[in-house]
Amino acid sequence: MSELWRRLGFLAFALLVYRIGTHIPIPGINPEQVAALFQQSQGTILQYFNLFSGGALERMSIFALSVIPYISAAIVMQLFSNSVPYLQELKKDGQSGRNKITQYTRYGTVVFALIQSSALTITLQTAGLLESGSIFGAVVAVLSIVTGTVFLMWLGEQISERGIGNGISLIIATSIITGVPRAFGQALEQTQQGDLNYLILIILGVLTLIVVALVVFVENAQRKITVNYAQRHQVRGMIQAPSSFLPLKLNMSGVIPAIFASTFLLFPATLSSWFGNIEGLGGLQEFALYLNPGQPLYILLFVILIVSFCYIWLALTFSSNDMAENLKRSGAYVPGIRPGDQTATFIDTILSRLTVFGAFYLSLVCILPLILINSFGISFYLGGTSVLIVVVVMLDLQRQIQSYVMSQQYASILKNANISGSKKSRRR
Repeated sequence: MSELWRRLGFLAFALLVYRIGTHIPIPGINPEQVAALFQQSQGTILQYFNLFSGGALERMSIFALSVIPYISAAIVMQLFSNSVPYLQELKKDGQSGRNKITQYTRYGTVVFALIQSSALTITLQTAGLLESGSIFGAVVAVLSIVTGTVFLMWLGEQISERGIGNGISLIIATSIITGVPRAFGQALEQTQQGDLNYLILIILGVLTLIVVALVVFVENAQRKITVNYAQRHQVRGMIQAPSSFLPLKLNMSGVIPAIFASTFLLFPATLSSWFGNIEGLGGLQEFALYLNPGQPLYILLFVILIVSFCYIWLALTFSSNDMAENLKRSGAYVPGIRPGDQTATFIDTILSRLTVFGAFYLSLVCILPLILINSFGISFYLGGTSVLIVVVVMLDLQRQIQSYVMSQQYASILKNANISGSKKSRRR
């Protein structure tokens, strides 16, 4: 248990370093003007990115981009690894191939960080938020943001190696959790001012717990496909074939479709805030009004995008043909289904049904907070995507802690058994 506590201590220390870094500003930034900008940017993609940065973007700290460039690079590498032959071969090379893909992901993180930090710096200069409007000031700002992003990537890898859990996911979850006290404070302020009833606040709390319970249930639920093996053995005079099962999650796509859909729908509002005042682009603001969170058109497009991305992401990241081929090579088969193409078709059919349920589940969790915000007049941010990410990350952390404890206990049992066995042999 001492090793586990050491790893948990390193995790806590790393997250503390991250939170301290979110308060270190970019050189030459004007914090008062930045705060005013974010007051005018409610409902845009800036608010969405600020959520994943733990408020670092709002403070324009060196961690303003958080791990968003790394996520972008990882998604691109995931897509390319299933379509580019060279990357497909690397995936099959084992640990060495995965190390090369990880290295390419790091390079991609730097490229995305340079692009996004440059765009952010240009926006800051245009808005007059940088005290120094010179090229040198812009270069210093870009290098500061890129360095902060690379440091966070390194810190996430250190958490995964020396701590416990997935480092990048834990950084994102920590960023989201830090916004909970602010939302709670805004809710209490609304109730004190009479804008929000205490009964409604209690109902919101109960509904939040129900949503969390739903997410926990669905993320732990599995669809098990029975698999038999060709090798047979005799038990009590009867010939039996060993059997197992192939577990498939009810939500195979994860939270990626919800993140993609939210990002796509926030772009019109962001573009209207930046270019809506330009002559000839006034219609952009009118169109963006129909895409405000909670509007019927927004909800409709949100559901359509979630469903579409669920199927697209599953098709890009999961291959039923490869799974059927692996089962055939290992001498396994699904009862009543011929190995090979028929097995792949059978798995595709089950995945299509699971994806329908997963898309409905993601849509419900993501849209319910929007309906509550419009119905009760809530001003604080309440995101279903955030709840999904936090719950999924915490469940993964719990599983890893349990696995680590069980492995330590198993190692201790084997050690004690070896010691007792050696003592008996000595006595003989």
